[in-house]
Amino acid sequence: MFYYLFTYLDETFNVPGAGVFQYITFRAAAAVITSLVISLLFGKSLIRLLVRKQVGESIRDLGLDGQAEKKGTPTMGGLIILGAILVPVLLFTKLDNIYIILMIFTTVWLGLIGFLDDYIKVFRKDKSGLAGKFKVAGQLVLGLVVGLTIFFNEGVVIREKISAEQLIQTSDDGEIIRITDPSQKFSKESVKSTKTTLPFFKNNEVDYSKILAFLGKEYEKWAFLIYIPIVIFIIVAVSNGANLTDGIDGLATGTSAIIGATLGILAWVSGNIVFADYLNIMYIPNTGELTIFISAFVGACIGFLWYNTYPAQVFMGDTGSLAIGGIIAVFAILIRKEFLIPVLCGIFLVESLSVVMQVSYFKFTKRKFGEGKRIFKMSPLHHHYQVKGYAEPKIVQRFFIVGIMLAVFTIITLKLR
Repeated sequence: MFYYLFTYLDETFNVPGAGVFQYITFRAAAAVITSLVISLLFGKSLIRLLVRKQVGESIRDLGLDGQAEKKGTPTMGGLIILGAILVPVLLFTKLDNIYIILMIFTTVWLGLIGFLDDYIKVFRKDKSGLAGKFKVAGQLVLGLVVGLTIFFNEGVVIREKISAEQLIQTSDDGEIIRITDPSQKFSKESVKSTKTTLPFFKNNEVDYSKILAFLGKEYEKWAFLIYIPIVIFIIVAVSNGANLTDGIDGLATGTSAIIGATLGILAWVSGNIVFADYLNIMYIPNTGELTIFISAFVGACIGFLWYNTYPAQVFMGDTGSLAIGGIIAVFAILIRKEFLIPVLCGIFLVESLSVVMQVSYFKFTKRKFGEGKRIFKMSPLHHHYQVKGYAEPKIVQRFFIVGIMLAVFTIITLKLR
């Protein structure tokens, strides 16, 4: 809203300073400050309201130290995160940008699903919450919307890199004629494409449509048959990974802030033709606007961490955890860096794998030996360390350190090929 207002004031009345809203960096800074203020102020008021309404967390007895003290801690605090994201985004972004529209839809849609799950747990007193099949169905719908939009919307495009061969034309008599400015590294025309970034390789772009090349000349128009299932899988996996990580105070929130800051850097360089050229990466027009969204996301996570750090005054619940996981997944897909998710979201990945390994091994050993055995003392992984006697704040801080290391390594992959 402010972008359009100040653009109008600048162009119509030449108001001093109004033109600063044209700069993505300024609007990103304004978004992160606004989200911090909203989460800190709104968060305090919401926590008081949740306490008055007795919206407390029902804790499963896992036999962990300090677990009993958490019983009754207000939940549904994800509303703080959602509000601190959406308000700055509505204020500072270009709302006609298709990428911003998709991110707003993702935030609201998964926030509603998570809210419904928390509502059933808290007010209906049903500890199981929303049935898992309905959660997955909601994530499938989001994946379909995102996948179909990326594939068919004309605003979702990339600029192809120009090869050395394309810069040079040879005449009939063998004379070399340069037909393009050698400084131009990207095509002038934007094109629809299902290409994405493949880390660690010199020519680091791969096209999903190539999988269907055996279908013949028009194989590219059927690429959505491959692309959409991949988008759905990524969204379901990362969203549930964030949900599993939200098991001890501050872990999911702080980890998500680290991931969000890294994604912001990737979005900025991918949407800036100068940096894309310098780093020799894919140039994706109009994705720079996503930097503002992710700045609000990081500010919201850090602001929520003020109340969620040990000992937590509020839990985000599924209202927050499903949403932040989905936001990270969709954001990475939009900037075509989804193959970096296993590295950047390594904490989410390990937490999810620990659960899969634990359950699978227990079922296998029970079927084969008549008694189930476990790989970890408890899953997800953070509970394993709790059972081993590590203090909760120490576990969180060490996971943060690992998350920062993974984030730095993710940034390095821009040049590490």
